Amino acid sequence: MAEPTETTDGRADGRAAAEPSYKSMNAFTPADEERQRGVRQMKRTATGLLLFVALVYALAKWASGEGAGAWADYVAAAAEAGMVGALADWFAVTAIFRHPLGVPIPHTAIIPNKKDQLGVSLGEFVGENFLSRDVVRQRLRAVGIGSRLGAWLAEPKNADRVTAELATALRGALTVLRDSDVQAVVGEAITRRADAQEIAPGIGKMLERVVADGGHKRVVDLVVTRAYDWLVLHGDSVMDAVQGGAPGWTPRFVDRRVGERVYKELLRFCSEMRDMPSHPARGALDRFLTDFANDLQSDTDTRARVERLKGEVLGRGEVQDLIASAWTAVRSMIVAAAEDERSELRLRVRASLISLGARMAKEPKVQDKVDSWVEGAAVHVVSTYRKEITSLITDTVAGWDAEHTTRKIEAHIGRDLQFIRINGTVVGSLAGVLIFTVSRALGA
Repeated sequence: MAEPTETTDGRADGRAAAEPSYKSMNAFTPADEERQRGVRQMKRTATGLLLFVALVYALAKWASGEGAGAWADYVAAAAEAGMVGALADWFAVTAIFRHPLGVPIPHTAIIPNKKDQLGVSLGEFVGENFLSRDVVRQRLRAVGIGSRLGAWLAEPKNADRVTAELATALRGALTVLRDSDVQAVVGEAITRRADAQEIAPGIGKMLERVVADGGHKRVVDLVVTRAYDWLVLHGDSVMDAVQGGAPGWTPRFVDRRVGERVYKELLRFCSEMRDMPSHPARGALDRFLTDFANDLQSDTDTRARVERLKGEVLGRGEVQDLIASAWTAVRSMIVAAAEDERSELRLRVRASLISLGARMAKEPKVQDKVDSWVEGAAVHVVSTYRKEITSLITDTVAGWDAEHTTRKIEAHIGRDLQFIRINGTVVGSLAGVLIFTVSRALGA
């Protein structure tokens, strides 16, 4: 007795060979071919067992008719029930993949006929049981990502690897960005921020603290010293300037005397102011700066003038060019630091990663925080894109060829299903002899 599915498989193999190709993700691989050979071997084994019990049944019936004794009836009953079990299980297993004997019996060829429905059911099953909030949180919490990631980062070699990857990503990002676009964004951001925020009160507070701390005194010392040195070097120029501004009707010697007098007074003023911390001019300057700091914070007119001056400065092309060019300098600095393994940037990033890893590995609070972040991100992805994720399953299954999918699934699970036929033969035989024995015992 030949197994009905063998010829069907042969036709399927011929059609598969005639077709040009299938989708690569559903390709029949060499591993599938090997599995299919195993399925065929098990089919031959199950069919051979069916033929064996059929032969035993025929011999037992013949022996019973020849008066061999009661044992022949028991053997015949066992073999008969074994044949029934084998045929029933053959029908059940075959109906999963194709129509038995090619007859389109209802509820057979389940996989090719219900492929798309099975894909939808599989997608719904995965979505409900694997992509739910509680399942995702429980699985991620059981993994302990925070502590594992911390222990991994705490290893210097791993920190070096992450630092190198971050440097590569940073260089790639800076390479992709167009300087003109970034410069425009930076310039607009700085200008908008400066326009939106009044600067006078902040400048006033800063100036007030500087004067209170005496921080301006060194600046005054520097200015006065440089002014004195300049006067010493350019005395003739100062006197010529004074004489040139005198009326034309004054005598020359008078203009010279006035110029010398003015020059000497300037020298004396600068030297005294330089050498005398308590000079009245210094006190006057302190009072002026203090008043100006107060006006910057409270005087409406002064604050309005500063704002107008700020707008005029920001509106100048030179300032905008300076703001835009700042990006070029920053970009060059970052790229150079990212490429240099011993740069301060990479060393600090590496040290920070190792420190973070050590904290994550030892501190439960940090671990819980990292785990919460990861769980929150995963739950958000699952909740937001669950349909898209499950549609990957349903759309993929829907795109498979029905006959080819049947062969592929059968190659993976068909060998185990053939054991059902073998078990059905054995169990059927045992059930048959048991029923026959009980019937004899009851006198049936």
